[in-house]
Amino acid sequence: MSVTPQECRVTILVKALPQPSKTYGETVCCAGITPQGEWKRLFPIRFRHLSGNSSFKRWDWVNFRYTKPTRDTRPESCRVHEESIVVDGKLPRSDQADFLNPLVLPSINVAIEKKQSLALIRPKNTRFTFKKKTPNAITAEREAFERAARQTSLFDRELATLTPTPYEFRFKFEDDSRHDFQNGDWEAHAMFYNGIKRGDSEQKVLDWMGHIFNEVYPQQGMLFALGNQAKRPQVWQLLGVLRVDDSAQGSLPL
Repeated sequence: MSVTPQECRVTILVKALPQPSKTYGETVCCAGITPQGEWKRLFPIRFRHLSGNSSFKRWDWVNFRYTKPTRDTRPESCRVHEESIVVDGKLPRSDQADFLNPLVLPSINVAIEKKQSLALIRPKNTRFTFKKKTPNAITAEREAFERAARQTSLFDRELATLTPTPYEFRFKFEDDSRHDFQNGDWEAHAMFYNGIKRGDSEQKVLDWMGHIFNEVYPQQGMLFALGNQAKRPQVWQLLGVLRVDDSAQGSLPL
C-alpha cells in the first residue's frame, strides 16, 4: 500500500461528539463530501487542539493531506495529517440542497448493498427524544474526559475537561426499517449548552430542542448522516442531523 500522502478537499457534514482515546487523548469523528460527491472520513482529528484556519465548522470546505489507514479498511477512511488541515471557504446555504440531494440513499440497507460505510438518508416519521442520564453514567463520562484531557504531549496545549451532557438524545425514525439511534451529533449537544448559557432552564431548552427537531426540521427538510463502526461494521450510528431542503418539494406540480 502506498504511503505517499494524497491531497483532498471536502465540505464538512459530520462532527460527532468527542470520544476519549487511549492513543490520541480525545478525538472527534469527522466526515465530509468531496466536490466529486465522494465520502471521506477524517481521523484522527483532535478537534480541540485545532486553532486558527485549521478549526472548521459544518459546511466549511477543508483541504488536507492523508494516507490510507492500516487498521481501518472502510473505503472512505483517511488518516489525516492534522497539520495540513486548512479551511478554504464555505458551501453556501443556497447550494447545499443541490449538492447533497443527489447523494441521498433510500435506506441504510441500500448503503450496505453499495458497500458504503457512510451515507445520507432522508428519514421518515422522525421523533426526537431525550432521557436523563444516571449519576453513575455522568461520573464515568467525566472521568474518561479528565483522563483524556491529561493525556497530552510536551508540545500540546492542555485542554479543559469536557462536561458531559446530562441527557441522552435519540431519534426514532424509518427508512425501509424502523430505527432508534442515539444522536451522536456534537451540534445537538452544543444546542443544549448554548440554551443553558442563555439562562434558560433545562426544561425550556429541551422543549426548544424538541420544537426544532420534531417540527421545524421535518417540515423544512432534514437529512441524517450515518456511519458504521470499524470494529463492528454491522452497527450503524447517527452522526449528523442536517437541515437541508428536499429539492423534490420545490418541483411538485401546483
